Amino acid sequence: MNEFTFHRPDSVAAAIKALKANADAKWLAGGQSLLPSMKLGLAAPAQLIDLGRVRDLTGISASGGSLRIGAMVSHAAVAASEDVRKNIAALAQLAEGIGDPSVRSRGTIGGSLANNDPAACYPAGVLGLGATIETDRRKIAADDFFRGLYETALAADEMIVAVHFPLAKRAAWVKFKQPASRFSLVGVFVSQGTQGVRVAVTGAKPCVFRVAALEQALAKDFSPKACEGVRIPADGLNRDIHASPEYRAHLVGELAKRAVAQAMQ
Repeated sequence: MNEFTFHRPDSVAAAIKALKANADAKWLAGGQSLLPSMKLGLAAPAQLIDLGRVRDLTGISASGGSLRIGAMVSHAAVAASEDVRKNIAALAQLAEGIGDPSVRSRGTIGGSLANNDPAACYPAGVLGLGATIETDRRKIAADDFFRGLYETALAADEMIVAVHFPLAKRAAWVKFKQPASRFSLVGVFVSQGTQGVRVAVTGAKPCVFRVAALEQALAKDFSPKACEGVRIPADGLNRDIHASPEYRAHLVGELAKRAVAQAMQ
């Protein structure tokens, strides 16, 4: 790992100023993606800007039919939050199943979304619930946020401040995990609420995506049976040592069916 200068700003404005002042700088959230990349020599920022002391990036609160989670809130804190468990239990379940205790204690929701790993869990929850990502300068709908493999709508110097989740009538998350990494081989988040029915899938393509055919079927009949007649094409799905596109296509339909059954309980 290369040498670097370490900064610890205490405000969003100071963190952005530090980034703009250093051409070769990176923000450090939980460090679950950046630090391993640095150890492997895949990233070598000369400046690290730790966001751990920025209070505006913390906190969980529920009001007005919405749940707000600060960008620097850890996975473990989301999983343990009474506000999250009471209002969107499926989101707490999602956070509880990320990685291992060490990852959950350090990893953050903002860091996960900004990284946009193709097999990460949070993108499915954010897209599946139709959440809004609040940055230091604007609000971005989940449908507009995720652009492609490790790509988002964020500008180079734009910081996620919080995520706002609308409360759903029903919601559920089911994940078929890769046993070693515990990332999603395929993960499906289903919700029914003011935005209608949403079905978001992670792990199956280079980027999280919605399945319109399942959403349309479930809008007519929100039941596991409605998923059975929906064909999931294998075209464009990931192929690797763990699963073929055809197997992932099968998993999308099967996990959607299980998620709907779970949401109805």
